[in-house]
Amino acid sequence: MSLVLYQFPISHYCEKIRWALDYKKRAYPDLNYTIKNLLPGPHVSTTKKIAKKTNVPILVHGDKVVQNFSDIISYLDEVFPKNPLTPTDDALKAEALAWERYFDKEVGVHVRRYCYHILLEYPAIVIHFFTQNGVWYGPLLYRFIFQKLRKRMRTLMDINDETAAQSREQIEKAIDKMHVHFNEHPYLVGSDFSRADLTAASLLAPLCVPDNYGVIWPDRLPDELQKSVTAYSAKTQWLHKFYNNYRTLL
Repeated sequence: MSLVLYQFPISHYCEKIRWALDYKKRAYPDLNYTIKNLLPGPHVSTTKKIAKKTNVPILVHGDKVVQNFSDIISYLDEVFPKNPLTPTDDALKAEALAWERYFDKEVGVHVRRYCYHILLEYPAIVIHFFTQNGVWYGPLLYRFIFQKLRKRMRTLMDINDETAAQSREQIEKAIDKMHVHFNEHPYLVGSDFSRADLTAASLLAPLCVPDNYGVIWPDRLPDELQKSVTAYSAKTQWLHKFYNNYRTLL
């Protein structure tokens, strides 16, 4: 039975699930899934018909609807147990889930806030990200609603100069923490790639622009964001290693 992933191409939380699906597909060549790219903002009219909440990603598998990104990975491990992302050892599982919660709650939100604080002043780049492989009228629609959407996003995500600076500080702490860890260990947990590594890499990916992310990056990011990408590159080689070794686009 085919799976359907409702998502935003640029979303690092959606990338987390795209990666999990492709990782599973290595062990299950017949695992088929369809991506439904939605337009941020207008997506609400679709998602509210499918799930209890309006946020993405949403995975639909027959009559089963799974929405929380951590729950989606647990569901995939349950239904497709080969190539497990969750350690079977109880202690390692608890450790992996703790790392995942840390990145979901303490890192991913700050990456999103910091990036959008910069990107929302560049409508052409944001529209490029929001409309890739989407409906044909997406770019036209955003030309009319972008100013309203930008204001709404800044309000909903609490994006301003002060919060963006705070988010950048949290991001740098996380990058330093990972740099120290991966200088001593090949993985976050145990001796195998797990949901912890996948989450860490996918949620920091917008600040590293890896080739296998699944979107077409612009030729050059805004200067402020490009400076951050360059500055972080020396401490994020582990991320590119995970993308090169475990992130195969299928």
